[in-house]
Amino acid sequence: MTQRKKEKILKPSQRENRRYLLLETNSNKEEIESVILDYVGVLGFAKASPIFVSNNILSVKREEIDKIRAAFALSADKIKVKRVSGTILGLGE
Repeated sequence: MTQRKKEKILKPSQRENRRYLLLETNSNKEEIESVILDYVGVLGFAKASPIFVSNNILSVKREEIDKIRAAFALSADKIKVKRVSGTILGLGE
């Protein structure tokens, strides 16, 4: 009989620190990604590693949050960051 190995859980100090942005926009995910790519480029996009949690919630690494907010501020698509939080529940949809 084979024993299953326990999956190792990362220590909190080794996990990525992410922030969640509540976006106010009518744009779809592809348009939002293209705005980020236009401003920070491919390398900046990879560093920020944006992940859509839902249609209007975007998760990014904490170190790159200012660059992502600047990209939205400079966009002509009128993408507004309504709120930023360390947890999804903190956004208070």
